[in-house]
Amino acid sequence: MTMAEVSPARMQAFRILLEVERGRGHSDDLLRGKSVAGLSEADRHLTTALVMGVLRWQIDLDGRILPLLKHPNAKLDAEVLIALRLGAFQLLHMDRIPVHAAIDESVELAKRAGHRFASGMVNAMLRRVATSRLPQDREAVAKEDWQRGFPEWMVARWRANHGEDAASGICRYGQSEAKTAVRVDGAMTLEELKSAGVELEAGRILTRAFSVASGDATASAAFRDGRARIQDEASQLVAELVPRGKAILDCCAAPGGKTWILAERNPDARIVACEASPPRLARLRERLAGLEERLECRLADVTEIEEEAKFDVALADVPCSGTGTLGRNPEIRHRLAPEDFTRQALRQLGILRAALRSVRVGGYVVYSTCSLEPEENEDVISAVLGEDANARVVSLRARIEELRGEGVLTIPGMESLLNAIAVDGYLRLLPGKFESDGFFVALIEKIE
Repeated sequence: MTMAEVSPARMQAFRILLEVERGRGHSDDLLRGKSVAGLSEADRHLTTALVMGVLRWQIDLDGRILPLLKHPNAKLDAEVLIALRLGAFQLLHMDRIPVHAAIDESVELAKRAGHRFASGMVNAMLRRVATSRLPQDREAVAKEDWQRGFPEWMVARWRANHGEDAASGICRYGQSEAKTAVRVDGAMTLEELKSAGVELEAGRILTRAFSVASGDATASAAFRDGRARIQDEASQLVAELVPRGKAILDCCAAPGGKTWILAERNPDARIVACEASPPRLARLRERLAGLEERLECRLADVTEIEEEAKFDVALADVPCSGTGTLGRNPEIRHRLAPEDFTRQALRQLGILRAALRSVRVGGYVVYSTCSLEPEENEDVISAVLGEDANARVVSLRARIEELRGEGVLTIPGMESLLNAIAVDGYLRLLPGKFESDGFFVALIEKIE
């Protein structure tokens, strides 16, 4: 009997979702792998849409699929569950996918994964999903019922910490396709990208940031040469907010986007970029090749460095839960538990203490996370400053106004940022308000 066809896009989406389900990789990295790069442009787009869509709507998909089982609490093999999620997502969220293609290829994926006997169940369950679809299924999505894609405890936290409207915005952004942001080095590169078929739209905050409206920026010579770099606009902003200095410490440098901006803004500075992971350090060095004369990429845990009071400025962009990046990294929501925020904070406390030790009196530390959670943000700063009388929080208002004077910020961007500064002087960028990843940024001064 001949084997039924499965499109390359669905095959790759199935493979990637299985790797993510088993904790063997992140969707963002896997979607940039060689097997996806070898697909046609149309198949690459479909693979990405399937992977990201299933991960974003996984909670809701499971809530529709599992009750259809004869024993709803039964544990399904990962391959069968992924095939069901892929089929259900296409049936419920992708108008242009024929019903037979969504069902038949999901059935075939289960077979090819060694679950021939379960393929009949996959077929039957997906047909029930298809026949039970109601107009309100799609209308619910159209009406921005985005919260169905997140754990209830997570949405409840955002309501409590940021308010109902902000929580809705966070959820909406997390369920939407994240824009590809590009940092461009000048007008000539903009024209070059345009000639290469890449249509860009101006960024909301930074004058050098753009979002890709159409085309593939990564296929351009400007991208290969580093004159156009893929980086979220809020991530770019964090590096721009770091005050200038002659000696700069980047505490947690990989993957290197912020380090590169520090080097651009401080051409005469000595910059030490620390990374504790050898593989990540190797990628950091590769990305920053050409900057070796003024940039030291060091394999080091910053909490153990012994250069006290040697730097003018330190950037502590610390590892975190990443709840501000759920639009770009949707699987995070399935891996997090409430107790993880306190665990992350233990590491963050050590990094911030080390950063403060490293800067001289009169110097500054910029502390930032891509987390929305207070345990990783203001609680960390309060704890460290509570034990260190020689440090104080400085409002970012003056720094933002300074950047506008330098032409770094757009006028609407400056106004939005000033409105996002809290009474305590911290800057909170919430997804949904800035159409970028969520970030928390604080400026801390070392005093006598």
